Amino acid sequence: MSTEHEMRRRAAITAVGHYVPDKILSNFDLEKMVATTDEWIRTRTGIRERRIIEHGATSDMAAKAIEMLIVNRGISVEEIDLIVVATVTPDMFFPSTACLVQQKIGAKKAWGFDLSGACSGFIYALVTGAQFIEAGTYKKVVVVGSDKMSAITDYSDRNTCILFGDAAAAVLLEPSNDPAFGIIDHRLYSDGSGAPYLYMKGGGSLNPPTHETVDKNMHTLYQDGKAVFKVAVIGMADVSEEIMKANNLTGKDIDYLVPHQANLRIIDACRERMGLDPSKVMINIDKYGNTTAATIPLCLSEWWHCGKLKRGHTLVLSSFGAGYTWGAVLVKWSVNNPNKP
Repeated sequence: MSTEHEMRRRAAITAVGHYVPDKILSNFDLEKMVATTDEWIRTRTGIRERRIIEHGATSDMAAKAIEMLIVNRGISVEEIDLIVVATVTPDMFFPSTACLVQQKIGAKKAWGFDLSGACSGFIYALVTGAQFIEAGTYKKVVVVGSDKMSAITDYSDRNTCILFGDAAAAVLLEPSNDPAFGIIDHRLYSDGSGAPYLYMKGGGSLNPPTHETVDKNMHTLYQDGKAVFKVAVIGMADVSEEIMKANNLTGKDIDYLVPHQANLRIIDACRERMGLDPSKVMINIDKYGNTTAATIPLCLSEWWHCGKLKRGHTLVLSSFGAGYTWGAVLVKWSVNNPNKP
């Protein structure tokens, strides 16, 4: 790496937090709703259950995740400068979910905005938030991935209803005191030719809500599973390998792959390309399914809280989603382990 690359101000993740709803929707519950089985779902996706928020919206989950983050960092909510919310399920088109979150947590000095990157939303937002830190503009930026996927899931479609769940998770970005720690590098991509294979047609300016759009079930997500799987396997693996090679790293140098939790087979393909042992991959898809923008930070928060994620660990965050959108972020973890009694 160049001297300029090394001397650049780093944005480091200094705290994490998450929220998952109490209600569990298991594979056995889904057996009663659509023509599927627990065995079929587990063997093809790795999912056993997912969480559903019964009373509340995307902003409510995001606020709870940030509140945990604030406690973990030991700061005042008024110290937050900026809130970036990654989501495809905003409470409403406007005001932004970030504004609603700002009000709910009482972050009176913060401004914010939403970012739509589908399943790559969190890493898009993480890199975006990091720019404000690296530029010296702000000192505390919250990036939260929050999605209420149950709000746009068709529970009569057995191909998609088995995949998604609700959750939120957040990270705090601050300037790193040590340039060896923080967000080291990133690779982000998009390809709009993938739009026909994963989308929600209704509700926007193309197809505003009408009786017809509702009757045609255009307000729930559609996915061509086979088409998306083929490109996701290649895309996630390619970009993960690319960021390793660009930074002269091998599988031995990576402590954890933190992949988007869409499908266990996609994750395994990415892990194998990187030359990683299964123990070096963060996986919680079995408990939560695909929570879209929340999956990666949810892994980070859970692994940190249980003491597995330690200061000095080298991480590759990798994702692929609708758009198509995909990318990878190289992180040197800077947060000390939580104190355990």
